[in-house]
Amino acid sequence: MFSIVRKIKREVSDRTVYMEVYGDNKVAYRVTAGKISFFGDSVYTYGVEAEDKCSGEKESIPDFSRNVEDAVDFTEMLINGKIRPKQLYSKALNYLCISI
Repeated sequence: MFSIVRKIKREVSDRTVYMEVYGDNKVAYRVTAGKISFFGDSVYTYGVEAEDKCSGEKESIPDFSRNVEDAVDFTEMLINGKIRPKQLYSKALNYLCISI
């Protein structure tokens, strides 16, 4: 049978910058910390952002992981690979395939 599925949109609140690194390719890489509310309980989550300071292009994954070590490790991989913001989502998928 068919039915309507309601998806709850979860917003990250109380976001702060946990770590920011400015790469030699003029891209700022950030790890952010914030909270997501799950059925009344607050859960800490860590996000990843990449911002190109030349073109102004910016991409972010606000709820990348609940583990800060995973978010920092992924950001280090972005810095070492000199990844542009438009490549953030494909690299995140690659990282998740490796880490799972």
